[in-house]
Amino acid sequence: MKLDSSTANFTEKALTVFRHQAKHNTVYAQYISGINCNVENVKSIADIPFLPISFFKTHTVVTGTDAIEKTFYSSGTTGLTRSKHHITDIKVYEKSFRDGFSHFFGNIEDYTILALLPSYQEQENSSLVYMIQDLISLSKKESSGFYLENNEDLIKTLLYLEQKKQKTILIGVSYALLDLIEKHQFNLKHTLIMETGGMKGRQKELIKEALHKLLKVGFGVSEIHSEYGMTELLSQAYSIGTFFRTPPWMKVLIREVEDPLSILPVGKSGGINIIDLNNINSCSFIATQDLGKTHSDGSFEVLGRFDHSDIRGCNLMV
Repeated sequence: MKLDSSTANFTEKALTVFRHQAKHNTVYAQYISGINCNVENVKSIADIPFLPISFFKTHTVVTGTDAIEKTFYSSGTTGLTRSKHHITDIKVYEKSFRDGFSHFFGNIEDYTILALLPSYQEQENSSLVYMIQDLISLSKKESSGFYLENNEDLIKTLLYLEQKKQKTILIGVSYALLDLIEKHQFNLKHTLIMETGGMKGRQKELIKEALHKLLKVGFGVSEIHSEYGMTELLSQAYSIGTFFRTPPWMKVLIREVEDPLSILPVGKSGGINIIDLNNINSCSFIATQDLGKTHSDGSFEVLGRFDHSDIRGCNLMV
């Protein structure tokens, strides 16, 4: 079913998913009850309660009673509790990220996929690594693969693919991409550079504008792409430059920081709420710990994170 996040069709589908999860997701149902929300009174997207993302650290967030096939863990600093996303049907995740990729970039078989994600590969059960592994396989290109911190091989591969004029996507964590351009100055014409954010404590954190400026110079490209996803979701948003766009089954709303149940109008800054209709077997309505704002064309930007990891209201069930 093709959905457009700006139409009534999306709203109708979102309300159907909400009622289903409110009935069959025990954790979500208890949260809804805890904030005194009457399911029958939810008539629009703005009325839907968004589950604070911290519940994925403390509870098993699953809709229905199917057995768990796989559990993804968030990346995390040693000593901190990691989020767990329990997946009862891995094929739903695979379809979601495959459809998302084709929505933004076209046929995966047109690309060589190069991955520079050492910090994610060091931790087991990463949803990002699972996605990239699958895309690498689907690309059917000999040079596609993970390059960890073997920069010399990656440099040779990038230069070889450029010489062949092969369309390529290099996806990497910020610090690893910066390390790469310290080793070599590129002038790429056929390669798309995509950062997934995060210095992971390896380098000083940079604002996105400063990071992208360094990467554009180092790779010799005019634009840097970004991927916005998280362990607790099954879908990703992508950007060229500053603003992210969602696939048709995903939508971003902004909530009031002081009143987490209040949705703000377009252009106002606040907490990022995400609707991911493909997250049907978990929870499709997540209140993240990111700050951002939406724009009238449906795009959104990420402005930072909450200063305190525990947003007010998250401890209702802890």
